[in-house]
Amino acid sequence: MDLTDTSAETIINVVDQFDYSTQNDNYNAKFRAWRKNKENPYAFNFKLNRKESVFVEGKGFETKSASATEQSIISRIMNIAGIAMLIWIFTDNILSKLIISVFDALGFDIHTSFFSPVPYGGSNQIITSLIVIGIVRILLPATYIHFKLRMPRRLEFMTSLNHASDLLGAICMAMAVSAVFSLPNIYTNRTRQVFDYFRNINADISVWDQEQFVVYTIFDIVIISVLSELFFRGAIFGALRQFGDVFAVIITSVMSALLTQDLRELPAALMISAVASVGMLRSGSIFTAIFVQMIFKMYRLALVLLEAASPDKVFLKRNTFILVFFIIGAVGVIALYLFNKKKKLHRIAKYTSEVTMPERLLIAFKSFPVPAAVCICLLAALIKIVL
Repeated sequence: MDLTDTSAETIINVVDQFDYSTQNDNYNAKFRAWRKNKENPYAFNFKLNRKESVFVEGKGFETKSASATEQSIISRIMNIAGIAMLIWIFTDNILSKLIISVFDALGFDIHTSFFSPVPYGGSNQIITSLIVIGIVRILLPATYIHFKLRMPRRLEFMTSLNHASDLLGAICMAMAVSAVFSLPNIYTNRTRQVFDYFRNINADISVWDQEQFVVYTIFDIVIISVLSELFFRGAIFGALRQFGDVFAVIITSVMSALLTQDLRELPAALMISAVASVGMLRSGSIFTAIFVQMIFKMYRLALVLLEAASPDKVFLKRNTFILVFFIIGAVGVIALYLFNKKKKLHRIAKYTSEVTMPERLLIAFKSFPVPAAVCICLLAALIKIVL
């Protein structure tokens, strides 16, 4: 779409002029239908003949503006995204603690502190609370977004694997990115804290002999990866695609990074989210994004387990593992790039507008209540650094 067109073409139709060449026909048809719904307040469906003007009483003739409509729709969508972020933050920092406090008051062996991300008490109660809180933290804001944007299921989630090689490429890229961007924060994540809890329950046995730890590990790597990607790469991503794939990737990646509420984890979360988004767009399937997230989580867990298994040689084994992991990922990315180099690949939707990318991003992050959510996330991250 070129809104600055001065040729003989005088019709602006942002829905029909969107680049639909990157996804499959079924998805494209549903995307068009969702955007053409005149009663949809979150659809950018502006249409105008450049030669026409509209008479407004008291103002005279006015020409409707595509850029003004675009800015308005971005603000509406980001209002939904900002509220969803606040729901996530509230659930993660307050509601979860209140739930545990209620169970504590009822006599269950589970306790919490507002300054610790991991509760303490009996192992069965701990694993149950972590699972419940992990699910609720994601499902509440995801449900809110789903019902507000009213996207059909097959549009909300990309499920058609159009290009298998791009799935492999995303996995290899996730390996390389995991190795590089997790270096500053190898042993400070929540996985390590949970691992230490289960290991300290009984120092005489392997943590893998504990059923609770195995259950939590499977839940964290599989279930949480699925739910988080459905949230970040679901309806909100689809709605933001109206303004370009790159725009959607940037916004959802920043959201994902901020919601870690941890400055040490933010760079890795930002890059992994970007890899997941691009991988989904290029392959056509949200399962690519899920696999990327699972690879990252398994890598982080492997580093923690390496330290516990051989503390006397931890640095040698850890560094070797990181190097091998990176090399496998980098070689895979290069090999797939050379394999596809001669092919004319077009995987990211092109988008041009009178509103530039920096301007769109500024509009997005100024939209209420996004600034409040950003400030709260950064404040929580600073508190974690201090404590």
